[in-house]
Amino acid sequence: MTLWLVLSFLKTRVHSTLSLVVIASCFLLITPHVKAQTVGTTTGDQVQRKIGPSGLPLPRFVSFRSGKVNMRAGPGSRYPIQWIYQRRRLPVEIIDEFDTWRQIRDWQGTTGWVHQSMLKGQRSMMITGTVRTIYDDPETTSRPVVQAEAGVIGELESCNIEDWCQVEINDISGWLQRSSLYGSYKGEVFD
Repeated sequence: MTLWLVLSFLKTRVHSTLSLVVIASCFLLITPHVKAQTVGTTTGDQVQRKIGPSGLPLPRFVSFRSGKVNMRAGPGSRYPIQWIYQRRRLPVEIIDEFDTWRQIRDWQGTTGWVHQSMLKGQRSMMITGTVRTIYDDPETTSRPVVQAEAGVIGELESCNIEDWCQVEINDISGWLQRSSLYGSYKGEVFD
């Protein structure tokens, strides 16, 4: 809408260089700026992120706060409910923000809008694929701690540069290869 107003103004006003500079300056002042940043490792597996209106990076992983979360078609309670999630702590990605609403993407690629009060910043993960082995140390030659089936949800405690993540499932802690879970970006390092 703002761009349309600027273009309309340009069509009806004198096209001097000075008026173009003034209009461009006003447009830059009222247009929200999105700052890009690179996160991840320096090994080439970097995720490009931008800073959203909340001041937090987009995209980012969060988890469901509640055991029942409505995903809506748009950012508001007047939009129809598309899905009802019934998995507390399920990891999802926030890919966009509008006021108090967050556009999320789940592990299957489904997108929709959820109120921010239904989300928490605590990182979680979900086992993907088949039965996965969680190890005592971040290497497949270490002692197996437990095996977990696909769909099991746990806490994501840290991920290292070698693509191993420390997880906790029902008070059992160990290491899992990043390719065996949903909830962390390739090359993302945190603790």
